[in-house]
Amino acid sequence: MTTHPSIEQHPDLAEMRSRFERVTTTPRAQAIEALALLTGLYLAASPWIVGFNDLSTLAVCNLITGAAYCLCMGGFGSAYERTHAMAWCAIAIGAWTIIAPWVVAGSVDTTRTIVSNVIVGAVALLLGLAMAAMDVRRPSRLRARGDAAM
Repeated sequence: MTTHPSIEQHPDLAEMRSRFERVTTTPRAQAIEALALLTGLYLAASPWIVGFNDLSTLAVCNLITGAAYCLCMGGFGSAYERTHAMAWCAIAIGAWTIIAPWVVAGSVDTTRTIVSNVIVGAVALLLGLAMAAMDVRRPSRLRARGDAAM
């Protein structure tokens, strides 16, 4: 009877964890995470900051999507290897935030509501894209260096 080592001891897993740790410790990743958390907090509080809390459906929508965005983007610094796929959910939340004034509230009559949602949605979408692209760009550079060394 042979014993198999656990998956935790696999060399590829150890390399992947060290790569994810290198990605999250960069100033760029930390700045993206901090900006994303601020974006999510603003999105959740925007009905009261901008003053469209009288549109109760959109206010509740922004509160929920802001909290969800904070949860999606908040785990990257501490557990990037388990949460990096959540960046795609954050991208979807950003896109939803852009179109929410028309879908949720119907005919929105205030320009500040639309402007606030479109701007914060675009920022959320771009930060989600930046976080999703973070791991994609890093390994290709490492592979290029590894191929040149061989």
